[in-house]
Order: sequence, then structure tokens, then C-alpha cells
Amino acid sequence: MRQRPFSQVDVFTATPYLGNPLAVVLDGEGLTDTQMQQFTDWTNLSEATFVLPPTEAGRAAGADYRVRIFSPGRELPFAGHPTLGTCHAWLAAGGVPQAQAHIVQECGVGLVRLRRDGPRLAFAAPPLIRSGPLPEDEVQRIARGLGLARSDIVRHAWCDNGPRWRGVLLASAEQVLALQPDAAMLAGLDVGVAGARGKVGVIGAQAPGTGTGTGTGTDADTDMDTHFEVRAFFSTGAGVLEDPVTGSLNAALAQWLIGAGLAPPRYVAAQGAALGRAGRVHVEQAPDGQIWIGGHTVACVRGEVLL
Repeated sequence: MRQRPFSQVDVFTATPYLGNPLAVVLDGEGLTDTQMQQFTDWTNLSEATFVLPPTEAGRAAGADYRVRIFSPGRELPFAGHPTLGTCHAWLAAGGVPQAQAHIVQECGVGLVRLRRDGPRLAFAAPPLIRSGPLPEDEVQRIARGLGLARSDIVRHAWCDNGPRWRGVLLASAEQVLALQPDAAMLAGLDVGVAGARGKVGVIGAQAPGTGTGTGTGTDADTDMDTHFEVRAFFSTGAGVLEDPVTGSLNAALAQWLIGAGLAPPRYVAAQGAALGRAGRVHVEQAPDGQIWIGGHTVACVRGEVLL
């Protein structure tokens, strides 16, 4: 064991403790899979990341660093808030990208581009692994699992960019905020699929003029108007957990909704209100069609960790 540089950051917020926390070990060299998983489980956070030098092939393709992303119980090929949080921590620790225009992260899904977007960072949404409408029996199960009538689900789609999200669109943000999910129903979505957790993402549009954030007047990000409310649920053996702010889900929702003409090419989504958070996800479709997912990140803890 040795001391390694460490940062705990809060992602999708400019105000500490209102976003989604992430543990970042800035030197993961020499750690085994078991050691990374054990530390992740110990943090009791939704994810922890471990920064490594890029592989030879990755560096040749422009990668600035490699990251391994762990959640409790398993490793993830990609996740949104760990991507932004790790990049923020790497830059703050003195990381210098090969190219001025972009930072390139190597991870389980390959290379992910990030860009500076004023005071925020944004990542290029990776391609969907699976898209298209959900099977009707699953839509009915999701409706029951969320305490809804089937008719409350306006649209639905696979939103799978690695974490197997299923997306459903409701008529309003108020409906999204009122949800009371049922763990048993949602767990039934992925029976027999190793490592799957019945993940469901829900989005609803804000009524015009009602999408203002906290109203505190202290944070330009959380006080700005938002267009959608998002919630992310996944079932576990202990019940349903809710993720505070979810980059991978918002990326996939944006690809689905913008592509279907159900969302504008630029918007801000709010997430985390049901958990006392005030996450803000900035979505933009570039002229070339690439969708970028951005947000603020703030460091809450810096120091060293014994690993």
C-alpha cells in the first residue's frame, strides 16, 4: 500500500453537495481489480474512478489518460458523471491534453472526447448500443413499477449506451417528481441478466415559466430555467435506489428525444430534486449532429488515500 493523490468531486453542480459525488484516485497504477472494487465499495458512493496512463493504442489514437470506472459490485464500461468528474480532477491535478481543442479519455467503451464549455466540461455522447421502442410487456411492467397507468407513458425507448437504461417520457415534470417506484416490479425487467439492475430513466417537460431552479439567487446554474425533469431508478436486492444526477442516462435521453423531435437541440435538464439535490445537465446538439452533455464540477475533498 502507498499514498496516492485523491479527489472527491461533486458533478453537475457549481455548488458543493448539490450534485452527484465521485471518488477519483488519480494514480491507479499497480492496483488489482479486487483492490479497485474493494475501495469503491468502501466509499459507499455510486462510482469511483482510477486514473491510469493510456494504453499504447489509446495514446496513438490521441488518448490523454485511461480511466477505470467502478460502481458497487461491478466495473462499468462507461458512465457520464464519472467521465466529467475524472476529467475535472485530472486537469486540476496538472493534466495537460495532447490537443488544445479536446481532452480524450480512454475507457471501457473506447475513446470519449471532452471539451471545455466555458466554466463547464462536456463529453461527446457515445453511440447507443440499443435503441428503438421497448417491448410492450416491459412498458406495462414499468408503468406498474412506477405507480402509473399505462396511458401515463407518452413515449418509451431503449436508452442503452452501456448501463442498459430504459427511457420513458411522461407528460409533465410534476408527474416525474411524484413517482413512488416499486422495487420488485422494476427488478423483474432484467431477470437472468448478469449484473443488470432494472434501470429506468424517466423524463417529463417543465411547463413554460415553471422551470426555474432553486430560486436562491446564489448560483447562476441552479437558478437558470430548465426544460425537463429527470429521475433515474435502479433496483437492487435491498429495494430501489435513485441516482442523484446521471450523465449516461441524460446522454441517451437526449439522443432519443432530439432525434425524435421531442426535445429542442439545446436544453437544460434538472435532476436530483427528489433527493434534495439540484443537478443541472446541459445538452447541446452540434451542427454535425454530435450531442454533448455538460455540467459543472466542484472539488469537495483533495488529499491522499492509502491504497
